[in-house]
Amino acid sequence: MNIILFGPPGAGKGTQAAVLTEAYGLAHLSTGDMLRAAVAAGTEVGLQAKAIMAAGKLVPDTVITGVLAERLNEPDCTNGFILDGFPRTLPQAEALSAMLDETGRKLDAVIEVHVPDEVLVERITKRAAETGGARTDDNVDTLKHRLEVYHGQTKPVLPYYETLGLLHVIDGNRPVELVTSSIKAVLH
Repeated sequence: MNIILFGPPGAGKGTQAAVLTEAYGLAHLSTGDMLRAAVAAGTEVGLQAKAIMAAGKLVPDTVITGVLAERLNEPDCTNGFILDGFPRTLPQAEALSAMLDETGRKLDAVIEVHVPDEVLVERITKRAAETGGARTDDNVDTLKHRLEVYHGQTKPVLPYYETLGLLHVIDGNRPVELVTSSIKAVLH
């Protein structure tokens, strides 16, 4: 099973991906986590991405698609994957389709976890307080910029998947368990 989780920053994609990973034995591929790991390791990609991520901007398509292409070839992706944070642009969506076609894979579902922006501001503020600001992108100013980017560049990708009959919109402004149940209902 190959799934994409869409939604703005703070919508709960990572939380849902963790639950679904355990339930279905899928690899959780968070491009944000992959990039943060590259930053922490000081790799070339990490150094390129560090300043871009800190400013709340999108990492260039060529960098992120290269990281993802390598990751999809790892053994833990054999049973399927959950993409969290990719694709963020139409060119990335098209690149993903090409990657999957080349390997004989297909997407089974694209799930948008929808949460109003004002709720997201509350969630990010709370997460920053709980983690002591461990993530450099957990602040209100960066979130507001990331929301602008999401609505302007990422959300327009959803019609691409809607025309393919893959898009399912889930109300993410509910308790985690209810969101999970709604996602599992889509997957069955």
